[in-house]
Amino acid sequence: MTLLLQSVTDVDGRLVDVRIDGSAVAAVAPSLPPRPTDDVLDLTGHLLLPAPAEPHAHLDKALTSHRAPNRTGDLAGAIVAIREIAAGFSHADLVERATRAAHEYLAHGTTAIRTHVDLGAHTGTRHVRALLEVRDALAGLVDLQVVALVSAPWSAEEVQGNARLLAEAVELGVDVIGGVPHLWPDRDAGLALSFDAAVRAGLPLDLHTDETLDPTAQGLLALARRVSATGFGAGVTAGHCVSLGIHPLEVARSTAAEVARAGVGVVALPQTNLYLQGRDVDVARPRGLTAVRELLDAGAVLGAGGDNLRDPFNPMGRADACEAASLLVTAGHLSTREAWHAVSAGARACMGLPVPRVAEGSAAEFVAIAAESLDAAVAGAGTARVAVSGDRVLATTRVVRSLPGLVAAGVANS
Repeated sequence: MTLLLQSVTDVDGRLVDVRIDGSAVAAVAPSLPPRPTDDVLDLTGHLLLPAPAEPHAHLDKALTSHRAPNRTGDLAGAIVAIREIAAGFSHADLVERATRAAHEYLAHGTTAIRTHVDLGAHTGTRHVRALLEVRDALAGLVDLQVVALVSAPWSAEEVQGNARLLAEAVELGVDVIGGVPHLWPDRDAGLALSFDAAVRAGLPLDLHTDETLDPTAQGLLALARRVSATGFGAGVTAGHCVSLGIHPLEVARSTAAEVARAGVGVVALPQTNLYLQGRDVDVARPRGLTAVRELLDAGAVLGAGGDNLRDPFNPMGRADACEAASLLVTAGHLSTREAWHAVSAGARACMGLPVPRVAEGSAAEFVAIAAESLDAAVAGAGTARVAVSGDRVLATTRVVRSLPGLVAAGVANS
C-alpha cells in the first residue's frame, strides 16, 4: 500500500495532497485522485511539517527527577545527583524508562533520537548495553542513535578506565562517540580521547562542548580547528556551546565562521541550559544559550533539541520539539520558521539523516499538526498531531476539549 495524505498545508502555505511510496514522497499536487493501493488519510486543517528529530537526549537518565533532586540547581548539582542514584539503575529499569521516554517523543512527532549514554566508572557499560537493547527493539519505529558519553574522570585511575570502557562500547556497537572535554581537568586530553577513538572506529563524533558561562572557554574553536586540520569526515556535532553566547561579538562571529568552514554542526539546548546556567549571577542573568544568530549568519548547521527529560538536569522537559522551538523564538529571538528548521532539518543534518521536504523524491518523515499557522503549531503544547515515517502512520495524538459552561451559555464545544 501507498499512503495518500489529503488536504494538508505545507510550511509555505500550499494546500496539497501528498502520496508516499515506501520511504519517499512519490507525488505532490493540489489534488491526487486516490488509487486502489492508497491508504487515504484526510488531514484537513493540519500543517505538514518535516518531522522533528531529537539530536541530544539522555534516555538513560530520563524520568528520574523525583528520585534525585538537584540540590543546587546547577550543572554540578545535577551531576552529583545522578551519580548518587546511578548505582541503583538496573538493566530492566534503564530499558523501561528509555522505552517510555522514546514513546513520549514519538507521540509528539519525533521519529529519530540521538541519545547520549553515560559511560564511566559509575556505570561501566551497563547503560550502553541497555540502550543498545532499546535501539534494536525500537528499530522500524524510532531511529535511535546511541552515543557513548565518556564521563569526565574524577581521578587519574578513571582516565585509563574510561579509555578501556570506550573501546568496549565501540565493540558493543554504539553509533557515535561522545564526551565532555570541558569538564576534564585537562581539556585537551578529554578532546583527544574521544576524537582519536572516533577516528579509529570511523564513527561520528558528538561532544558536549563548553557547557559553561566561562568567557574564556574555547572548546568549540579547538574542536573546529582539529576537524579542519585532520580532515575528519565522519560527522562532528557540538552540543550546548553555551560560552559562545557570552563571547564578545567579534569573537563569536570568528568562531562561528571556523565552525561553518569545518562542517561542525552545533546543537542548541535551550530547556536545560536556561535551567542550569546563570544561577550564580544575581542581576541580569545570562540566557545560557549558544550564539544561534551568529551561527546561522556564518552558515553553520544549527540543530536544537530538548536534552533532558524530567531528570536532575531539567525537571521540566516534555519530549516535544515544539518546546525547544518555542524557546528558540522567545529566548533566542529566532523566527518561528528558523526555530522549526533547527529542531527538524537542522537536527537531522547534525545526526547525518536525510532532510525531509514536501517534494517528490524527498525522504518522507513528517508530522502533521492541527494548527492554522506555524506559530500556532509551535506554540501549541496540546495540539493533535500525526507522526508519519515513510508510508506508515507511527503515532496519532488526539485532543478532546469539553467546556460544559459554554454549552450552558449556548456556545458549542471545541
